[in-house]
Amino acid sequence: MLVLAVDTATPAVTAGLVELEPADAGATAPRITTITSKVTVDARAHNEVLTPQILACLAESGRSRGEIGAVVAGIGPGPFTGLRVGMATAAAFGDALGVPVHGVCSLDAVAADTESYLRDHADPVELLVVTDARRREVYWARYRAEGRVEGPAVCKPADLDPAAATVIAGSASHVDYFDLPVLPVETPSPAGLVRVAARDLLSGVTPEPLIPLYLRRPDAVERSYAQVGR
Repeated sequence: MLVLAVDTATPAVTAGLVELEPADAGATAPRITTITSKVTVDARAHNEVLTPQILACLAESGRSRGEIGAVVAGIGPGPFTGLRVGMATAAAFGDALGVPVHGVCSLDAVAADTESYLRDHADPVELLVVTDARRREVYWARYRAEGRVEGPAVCKPADLDPAAATVIAGSASHVDYFDLPVLPVETPSPAGLVRVAARDLLSGVTPEPLIPLYLRRPDAVERSYAQVGR
């Protein structure tokens, strides 16, 4: 199955095509192969570059839109404006192509790219994932080999207790707030997004509606009539 994966929950605008195949005999995990991907790091360019990146992925891979069997989109947590661009674009492609659109937690996708480390490390590992929430805050969640154990949530770095975390991944400008070894995964990758949704994709279950994980109110709010009249 060819899957289109997109994420705009962080300053990295990410799009990619991923081939998803059932696990080989004796294997426990499906085969996930990144065909091509495009990433632009610009918190203000989500709307301008995401669709061109998707089209570039199709052109460079020699694959057609009609070959796409499903879409996976990061649903945050993330800032309001950027996040809705990715989700709206994913929904539009899914509707145009007549394929299902699966939403996944963007922090889960970061954790998914550390899966082998969590699973194969000799000692028990707890991963803390942090991404930029602006307002001098971070979005965060904790993971063990069995999956997410706490979060997602948002708070100031000083208010986030690392607790039992033994390693950290995520935003390069925020992991240094914590005295933990850093795993080299900063943003959701197309393969990580698909890995989170793989079971549902392969089983053909109907995805839940796309609901963004904002975790707080948007920065811009509509002024009341009382405020306007002052």
